[in-house]
Amino acid sequence: MPEPLFSCYRDAIRGLDLSAVTAPERIPEAFLLARAGRYSTHYIPFESVHAQARVVVAGITPGFAQWKNAMREAQRALAAGAHDADVLHAARLAGAFSGAIRPNFVALLDAIGVQRWLGIASCATLFDADAGLVQVSAVLRHPVFVDGKNYSGSPAPLRQPFLREQVLRWFAQEARQLPGALYIPMGASVSATLDWLVEEGVIGAGCVLHGLPHPSGANAERVAYFLGRKERAALSGKTDGARIDAARAGLLAQMDALLAGRGG
Repeated sequence: MPEPLFSCYRDAIRGLDLSAVTAPERIPEAFLLARAGRYSTHYIPFESVHAQARVVVAGITPGFAQWKNAMREAQRALAAGAHDADVLHAARLAGAFSGAIRPNFVALLDAIGVQRWLGIASCATLFDADAGLVQVSAVLRHPVFVDGKNYSGSPAPLRQPFLREQVLRWFAQEARQLPGALYIPMGASVSATLDWLVEEGVIGAGCVLHGLPHPSGANAERVAYFLGRKERAALSGKTDGARIDAARAGLLAQMDALLAGRGG
């Protein structure tokens, strides 16, 4: 396992005046990892990996707000005298699926049987007692900004050599530490990236769970329909019920096959 970068940034984090960092372009140069044209990527203390994790939730990349939250938590832990491993653990968990997004996420995972795969009563415990079973991650571990704004996944990482190299350097390294884990992509660009890593032999075939609606509040209708809380006849024109039905059926079949394959 590679040596964490944290030791190189510990002092810079301690001395960081977060109140002065009001936008991505105000992030001190000390945290710049790389730059290519319009793209820049900056260090975040997200190197903690749950070695026992059996589910990986993969987003596209941390945003500016998440960078600040992680740095604030790292400063707090450092000031409290925490060991490096504990600082990294606390920083990575800071704000992960907090607020209204969490119950939606739990309900979606339980609806397709992830709790059965994990051998727990509900995925709700992934945020407390069973937190070691889940790795909340991003295919671009360190925040990427485009012209000083959060990168949202377009153009896709695989189309940009600068971004593709980061997927391989950071996320693929993380994935190799978690053989046999299930991967839950948050968004189309993430799905495509995970499929590429399956082709590259980094992630096991059949281990990517495509099709779950994003659990954000902005996606409330799709989530409600997926969970059977809203009738198809009541859906707005923006929601494709047939597509959600197909995704749900595919995920349920995939989970049944995975459980059957391990005799569970």
